[in-house]
Amino acid sequence: MDQVWSDHNAILAETEDQIQKGIQSKVDLVNKVTQHILSSGGKRIRPLLVIISAHLCNYLEKERIFLASAIVEFIHTATLLHDDVIDNAEVRRGISPARTLWGNQASILVGDYLYTLALGHAVRMDNFEINTLLSNACLRMAEGETLQLSHNRNVDLSEENYLEIIEYKTAMLISASCQLGGIIAKTSDEKKSALARFGKYIGMAFQVADDTLDYEADGHRLGKSLGEDLAEGKITLPLLHLLKHCKLEEKEWLHQIISSGGSSQADLKNVTALMHTYGSVAFSIQCAKGFSEKAKQALSVFSDSTHRDALMTIADYVVSRDH
Repeated sequence: MDQVWSDHNAILAETEDQIQKGIQSKVDLVNKVTQHILSSGGKRIRPLLVIISAHLCNYLEKERIFLASAIVEFIHTATLLHDDVIDNAEVRRGISPARTLWGNQASILVGDYLYTLALGHAVRMDNFEINTLLSNACLRMAEGETLQLSHNRNVDLSEENYLEIIEYKTAMLISASCQLGGIIAKTSDEKKSALARFGKYIGMAFQVADDTLDYEADGHRLGKSLGEDLAEGKITLPLLHLLKHCKLEEKEWLHQIISSGGSSQADLKNVTALMHTYGSVAFSIQCAKGFSEKAKQALSVFSDSTHRDALMTIADYVVSRDH
């Protein structure tokens, strides 16, 4: 993956410059909040996917690639600001989130500003297909977050419901990022559909891996406290698998932890140990790998190229990453 970042470093730097220039509000607080979160070390994986997808379809017009990349990053950044409020987050990418510095109200309002800014830029692209794609992605993302909230601490959540949540809240924008590259390249419907499927499956793989890292990762490298999902009552795939396979007395204890509205580091340690005992972590990682493989299969409509290889590498990276 280091090679992929290196190969695209120059255009990503130009894209970053355009993203920064794209936010020049007359309201100083808007600029402060957006600058704080945009400079907090995000990977810019969604702009990278726009760039590579466009290049894969033989499109090299930088200005529209920059604009498309900025749009998806603005949308993603808006979701981060809102998520931190919803989750009462104390750490974001290893630093204090905007909500702890300027308050929940500012985070919500600046998130709304970024959503509106993104869709305003989309209109500038003068392409109805782009407008439809992005508005649908934003709609599904809001539904996904609301669906997750409605199932908070629901120990009876099904795996099907869990997969629907992560498809909506995470995979939709990643899928849109890939498809957007194909749309601005005016490639065939077959290839746009293939890019959309690729993005969907790496988005699913990314979120399953992220949910597993919440129990397994180095918290410092991950940039947040471990066990946040458990403390917030989010029923993710590792916990779903554990609830399904553990003994009755262990399940009753887990129900108590989940419903209590809080968990200690000792609880987290014990839950993680149980996950290893019952193979919940291994199961989740294998599930993420399965989505990664489906993503790579979706690229079969494209001929071999360095751009296709780069996307294949990203499909592996979203599963193998440790932060």
